[in-house]
Amino acid sequence: MTSTLIPSRTGLGSERDAGDTGRRTRFLALPEVRWAAAATACFLLALPLQLTAQPAWSWGALYALAYVAGGWEPGWEGLKALAGRTLDVDLLMVVAALGAAAIGQVMDGALLIVIFATSGALEALATARTADSVRGLLDLAPATASRLAPDGTERAVPIEELAVGDTILVRPGERVGADGRVLDGASEVDQATITGEPLPVAKEPGDEVYAGTVNGTGALRVRVERDASDSVIARIVRMVEEASETKAPTQLFIEKVEQRYSLGMVAATLAVFLVPLALGEELTRALLRAMTFMIVASPCAVVLATMPPLLSAIANAGRHGVLVKSAVVMERLGQVDAVALDKTGTLTEGVPRLTDVRPLPGSGLGERELTALAAAAEHPSEHPLARAVVREARERGVTLPVAEDFASTPGVGVTATVEGRRVAVGTPARLLDGADGADDETAERAAALVAGLEESGRTAVLVQADEVPVGVLGLADRLRPDAAATVAALTRLTGTAPMLLTGDNPRAAARLAAEVGIEDVHAGLLPQHKVEAVREAERAGRRVMVVGDGVNDAPALAAAHAGVAMGRAGSDLALETADAVIVRDELATVPAVIGLSRRARRLVVQNLVIAGAFIAGLVAWDLAGTLPLPLGVAGHEGSTVLVGLNGLRLLSYPFGAGDRTG
Repeated sequence: MTSTLIPSRTGLGSERDAGDTGRRTRFLALPEVRWAAAATACFLLALPLQLTAQPAWSWGALYALAYVAGGWEPGWEGLKALAGRTLDVDLLMVVAALGAAAIGQVMDGALLIVIFATSGALEALATARTADSVRGLLDLAPATASRLAPDGTERAVPIEELAVGDTILVRPGERVGADGRVLDGASEVDQATITGEPLPVAKEPGDEVYAGTVNGTGALRVRVERDASDSVIARIVRMVEEASETKAPTQLFIEKVEQRYSLGMVAATLAVFLVPLALGEELTRALLRAMTFMIVASPCAVVLATMPPLLSAIANAGRHGVLVKSAVVMERLGQVDAVALDKTGTLTEGVPRLTDVRPLPGSGLGERELTALAAAAEHPSEHPLARAVVREARERGVTLPVAEDFASTPGVGVTATVEGRRVAVGTPARLLDGADGADDETAERAAALVAGLEESGRTAVLVQADEVPVGVLGLADRLRPDAAATVAALTRLTGTAPMLLTGDNPRAAARLAAEVGIEDVHAGLLPQHKVEAVREAERAGRRVMVVGDGVNDAPALAAAHAGVAMGRAGSDLALETADAVIVRDELATVPAVIGLSRRARRLVVQNLVIAGAFIAGLVAWDLAGTLPLPLGVAGHEGSTVLVGLNGLRLLSYPFGAGDRTG
């Protein structure tokens, strides 16, 4: 079974209408889910009745309902495929289940139906949720924008009516209405949804801004440079849809083999019946031999040899915080031989932290006093860096003095009166230019501290008291504790170190890559550039796994051989587009789930060998001699039970045990 995204719509308005509902597809709104639930319920009601030797009519009717509820839709689709001269695996499963029922193995056939119906329901739900998120992505851009006329008058218009060359006004706290370039004003813009950068970016006249990003404390006049249908956000939607639709149809390995196997089995069964009959064997004997052959060569055992290891692996991963969305995904994870990692929110925590407190000599302040002074001035601010300073002060148990006369200047920083001193906290270059009360030596020391922090990849913030620099703060997006170990484990598993794909600046990307042991760094990327990097690796013959968390990662997640999203801070689009989700943001589970998938694949091969040996032995007995039908059924069912139990061993397999050999 395959799943693709809903067909793409070209009209931006239709996308917006769908997204404005703000609703996700309900679980029971899908017919596949309702039929699978009905089949499962009937099976669970019938099983205890059969096991406790209740009258056959009581559980037989329930099993019949399970067959109908779970099998009618795949059976119908299979018949339509057969009309198109394709033997569909759906039809084969229904036929196999009916064959099991015909020889008295009603419960086995019902179990096949339930497993197949449940798998189809989960795929349908995942497809619907992904479509919901793609439609809802356009809600990131506002519905209207404030367009300025040449005479200075202002009018709110739908973003679809904006034309290239129009001028719009973006007030503090508003989302930017269109891709464009700043004409006037200064502010900081949070564009993490587009570039993944952890901190707001200062914007001045001449700088580019993107639709859907969030303006900070300043007002901006922006000249529109792209139509709404061609904005970066709209292009992300199209890229996700196109990648999902063009991705090779996914099938379990066994499904590819089984279609050919089943065709051969059908032809062989007819031959086993017709050839002896043509040579003079009596009808009853020829028919019994053919029935026995069909039973012992049935693909039921082959399918059940495959599903228990994969489903057990999914259950094991789920217990350890990794949601793998289907058996197909579990199989694909083990095929990965290259990994691409996002930076912000994946290798890092995605939240700026105060890492360095450097009082200037002669300021009379220690680290605690400098932290208190800066945090008190920053306390009223909503800037992410300000929140990071205040949060660190509280974690250190620092008491914050009361700040008065607070003021914020976009692109510069904040000022406030703290304990009678006029304190400024902000951009070093801007504050040092206006530091009239500082002597040259103090200014040089402050500049040296700033340069040292920035060289090490920190964001430097200068603290002044009464226009005299008193210290410098360093902030950074903190690396996850298990990042370096995860990179090393992935290198062992795939034989190649992961590559880093990030929208952040090259210097910050290079510093972090050096810390975790990554050499292949791609920085300053927009979403389409990440997709191209993935496709370039796949053109080179690699099967790439992408690990990310943001809207800007979603196209690459969809285009990759396997996509994994970080669950806690991940955007809805990334979570729904990804094939697997790390629920607790434990990065070390990425190599662990790859190892688990490879272990599951080895168990599948073991099971196929076991099932094949049983089938070969029983078929040889039936063709060379006379295999009693009950013994054939017992051998067939025995092999099914054996491979099922073997697959269930993965339920207790140590998660994170690793797979050094690949």
